[in-house]
Amino acid sequence: MIAFMGIALAVILVLGFPLFMMLGFTSLLTSAIFFPNLNITIMMQQMINGISTFVLSAIPMFIFAADIMTMGHTANRLVDFVKVFLGHIYGGLGISLAGACTIFGAISGSTQATVVAIGKPMRQSLIDAGYKRTDVNALIISAANIATLIPPSIGMIVYCVLTNTSVAELFMAGVAPGLLTFLMFSAYNYFHSRRTGVPLRERASWKERLICTKRSLLALGFPALIIGGIYTGTFSPTEAAAISVLYAIICEMFIYKTITYKDIYRVALSTAIVTSALFVLIAVGQAFSWLITFVRLPQELTPLVLGVNPSAIKVLLVVSLFFFISCMFVDPTVACLVLVPIFFPVAVRAGIDPIQLGIVITLQCGIGGVTPPFGCNIFTACAAFNESYLDVVRELKPYLLMFLILSLLVVYVPGLSTCYRLFM
Repeated sequence: MIAFMGIALAVILVLGFPLFMMLGFTSLLTSAIFFPNLNITIMMQQMINGISTFVLSAIPMFIFAADIMTMGHTANRLVDFVKVFLGHIYGGLGISLAGACTIFGAISGSTQATVVAIGKPMRQSLIDAGYKRTDVNALIISAANIATLIPPSIGMIVYCVLTNTSVAELFMAGVAPGLLTFLMFSAYNYFHSRRTGVPLRERASWKERLICTKRSLLALGFPALIIGGIYTGTFSPTEAAAISVLYAIICEMFIYKTITYKDIYRVALSTAIVTSALFVLIAVGQAFSWLITFVRLPQELTPLVLGVNPSAIKVLLVVSLFFFISCMFVDPTVACLVLVPIFFPVAVRAGIDPIQLGIVITLQCGIGGVTPPFGCNIFTACAAFNESYLDVVRELKPYLLMFLILSLLVVYVPGLSTCYRLFM
């Protein structure tokens, strides 16, 4: 039966059917063949239960807020703020881009939104300053991945729904790895720019910095509001999502005056389409997860992969490998829906903190977004910048190496994921 499910998933994927059909059809076909007496309404109930969790209501609101800010001036103001303080040092524009991605990631939670919102206004500036076009492409899609670790991360919410883990805790746990990623990218850009002789920019005056800071205060208020509010317990992640939408509308419509009521309608329609596709995936994924548990797939499969009584390190390394390979070929949400129910019980038995496991999985899902052949960030950049596939992935090697180092640190240093508890 396990072999049948694997073959069915692979065949449907190769035939080019939508991802929700891959999960839904495999679930229905497996239950019809191997469990003909199983009431089909159970599968329908599981699908409904999968999208009935209250915390999922945060996803469309975070997407809505990110879309409003992408259409407005928030991203540009963040870019200008980081650039005016860091643009004059070696690799300053590259560091500014990574910094802007980090801050915007704390607003949007979406890597694709970050590629477009930050990449578009900054890409030409870097090229004009002497950076190689292929280097800039690799930096944009890699730095956008910081959005998967910095809260609010959509991937983290999906993981928490599947495992009944605290969204607020996982959000806080992602801050340290996210900032470490930014520091690694910054150090690489500093030394790489010195080695390649990228010209230095003129240092901005303190008057220019003060003016830019004033213009950016409201934009900087987004991450402070979301992270600070959740960390202090003022509001839950779902409430933070609702507040972020209200804050985005007030800033872009009434203060910056960059969008109109008609724009809000168009943005809401776009958000509804994206949310519908995601929730259909989550619904069929819940049915698939239930079937995996019903047929005792974790108990059957994990001894073959991990052996008997595996260590925590071995479990985390195998989980990292499985998610890394899976996310090279399928959407990270699908990988989570299929693999998390298999590995989560094993990880808990091995004594792994669910928060650390969540960071490991979130990181691997993010890396999959920039890894050939089917990384979603790659195709987003190709479309947004009108670049060829090869020109987008050509200079990815150093960033993938840094992601590998970060992955090992997250696995071998649990405190990197749980250090936020020192301040609670």
